[in-house]
Amino acid sequence: MDPKVHAHQVADLAARRNFGIMAHIDAGKTTASERILYYSGRIRKTKEVHDGGATMDYMEEERERGITITSAATFCEWKGKKLTLIDTPGHVDFTAEVERSLRVLDGAVAVFDAVSGVEAQSETVWRQADRYGVPRICFVNKMDRAGADFWGCVRSIRDRLGAKAVPIQLPILEGQNLLGAVDLVEMDAIMSVEGEEPVRVPIPEELQAEAEEAREGLIDAIAEYSDALLETYLEGGHVTRDEIRLAIRQGTLRSAMFPVLCGTALKNKGVKSLLDGICDYLPSPLDMPPVEGVRGLKDDTAETRSHDENDPLCALAFKTVSDPNGDLTFVRVYSGVLHRGDEVLNTRTGKKERAGRLLRMHADEREHMDRVRAGDICAIVGMKQTITGDTLTALGSPIVLERMEFPDTVISMSITPKSRGDRDKLSEALARLAREDPTFQRWTDDETEETIVAGMGELHLEIIANRLAREFKVPVETGRPRVAFRQTLARAAEVEGRHVKQTGGSGQFGVAKVAFEPIPGSGDFEFENAIVGGSIPKEYIPAIEYGIRMYCEGGGELKLPIVGVHATLIDGKSHDVDSSEIAFRAAGRLAILAAIETCGTTILEPLMTLEVSVPDEFVGNVIGDLNSRRVQIAEIAQGAGNLRIVRGKVPIAEMFQYSTSLRSMTQGRGTFSMSPSEYAKVPRSLQEAIIKDLRERRARR
Repeated sequence: MDPKVHAHQVADLAARRNFGIMAHIDAGKTTASERILYYSGRIRKTKEVHDGGATMDYMEEERERGITITSAATFCEWKGKKLTLIDTPGHVDFTAEVERSLRVLDGAVAVFDAVSGVEAQSETVWRQADRYGVPRICFVNKMDRAGADFWGCVRSIRDRLGAKAVPIQLPILEGQNLLGAVDLVEMDAIMSVEGEEPVRVPIPEELQAEAEEAREGLIDAIAEYSDALLETYLEGGHVTRDEIRLAIRQGTLRSAMFPVLCGTALKNKGVKSLLDGICDYLPSPLDMPPVEGVRGLKDDTAETRSHDENDPLCALAFKTVSDPNGDLTFVRVYSGVLHRGDEVLNTRTGKKERAGRLLRMHADEREHMDRVRAGDICAIVGMKQTITGDTLTALGSPIVLERMEFPDTVISMSITPKSRGDRDKLSEALARLAREDPTFQRWTDDETEETIVAGMGELHLEIIANRLAREFKVPVETGRPRVAFRQTLARAAEVEGRHVKQTGGSGQFGVAKVAFEPIPGSGDFEFENAIVGGSIPKEYIPAIEYGIRMYCEGGGELKLPIVGVHATLIDGKSHDVDSSEIAFRAAGRLAILAAIETCGTTILEPLMTLEVSVPDEFVGNVIGDLNSRRVQIAEIAQGAGNLRIVRGKVPIAEMFQYSTSLRSMTQGRGTFSMSPSEYAKVPRSLQEAIIKDLRERRARR
């Protein structure tokens, strides 16, 4: 390749920043995104979330509710850097949108409310970013609010997230008014007046001592990430701003430390510094390691792809959007080049697909492209069999990247069209929504023939129902929400599954001796073969596992999936003529049935991590109500001003319509948030009532 062409490609990749904005609901993500677009020149006028006009909240549901429901992508430029930005939701019901965005992004901006600090969903999205190794910078927003506490927010990041948060700015306040920020790298002050360009001036005299102490703390915190800076620092020499920037960048790229900036996006303060921080400290594709995968679903030979357009094409589909003119498949291109009209291989299906049109998205606006290259995020029109998590590659150069994992649904409800003639339209609409949203499920109850939909919470299913009426013109009626209970074995048991039918002619023979034990806190099924010798031929062992697994997934008499079970195959018997896979599948099924008959099962219910913010005068009533809802209170912390923060875990079954109750108890001043935690045993006093209700419901059907 021509060295000049290669150098240009490298420089282009080095100038890219693919990042997301993530936070708890109402921390100001979408407002920050709006200001980034404005200052970068992507939009000419800012619009507000509370007015229903924000660029990135383009769905009608988002504009009406003032929340982000689906992640939206856009692009802009800042000081020679090409930025691709994804604004993600902050509500727990739409956490899958954050999950799939972080899977393909190189960096992220974590936004925190200066008053509330780390909140429930802040923890969830932070852990998601940890899981994918996404470098982050932190932006303490809403510094002009009453009760704003910059250092309190930094401490909450350190304490609740266990993260090394390192301020690189200090706020300059006059009462509740944010005047600007001290830049600890340049050691000057950035003064901001709304509607005017920020100006750099000397640090105010009254902040000089605090700034010097903070800069000393900054250098001390980042010295380990740069040998040159550390040597200069230990020798007492002068550390340059370039050395500091390099050390901050190195620490950020390793996710070893997280720079903290501050501002108030709504008042246009601190956003330009945030843009500089994104360009200076977040990674380009070149800073990321090669992507790793395997050659195929049945070939686990390791394969890698470098972030280079000269490598074979490798792209990951991370989102599908239903569209009347053809579904949009959002992809991140890791290597190679994709041209409009190219054929690609879907390594999950093993089939070819044609990329009809390539689009660069600006929220719901589209810009047609002839090709996309390594480092690009784009949407493709025309992919018919591709779903979230599929890997697309060049023909003849397959690689399968790790798929995304999404949480299980926690509530369900029945849904029927208001008009009987809309049954087919409803089925088609639900199929399109399920293709778009991996945390939305739908099925037909075999006994009642009802259509059941399941999701991550009440709001999730409410919005599904609204979208059916608004976008698909299928008004629906919904049933009462149902909790997604599970069950597990009450205790350990050692049993035998015996499937023997030998009455002349071709018979069936399979005997499996299995030790079962519950796995506390696990939602998995585990199978272990501990047979010594050949009492059961090896080819029949998977059939025993299959028989047990299928029964557990079906849920037995109660139709509740059986989870958290470890099954150890310890012995068995076979017959030279009458043994078969079918016989040993039946033996496995009979073994788990015998275990349930021997030791019984325990009902499990989904718990949510709960955080309630309430004024002091209402704490007693709120705690009394929470106790009646079986909340396990972990702490009652002092919030900003006269607010108390109640944290704990609560069964989701107890929290339906809680927002209405909380508003009435606190004169509309209380707020709460939840995020999925784990499954836990239902108290013995409630087990029988739940089982009775399940049996009666099935009897009525």
